[in-house]
Amino acid sequence: MYSTSHCPYCQMALRLLDKRGAEVEQIRVDLQPELRDEMTRITGRTTVPQIFIGDRHIGGYTELAELDMDDELEPLLNA
Repeated sequence: MYSTSHCPYCQMALRLLDKRGAEVEQIRVDLQPELRDEMTRITGRTTVPQIFIGDRHIGGYTELAELDMDDELEPLLNA
């Protein structure tokens, strides 16, 4: 997950993923600004968080929460 320390949506995404038992690798673009360019190139988006489950780009917190509400998040995490 591409994130920053001061992003409330990043923190919400971390809490949700933790609640679902997911191990999260954070790529902190605030500590390594050059990685923001990489994130933008890969996702086409400039905002954080940008969340991947495996190789699949999920999107941001809103998309993650929608997957959870639709009971689609846990199957993805368990695949």
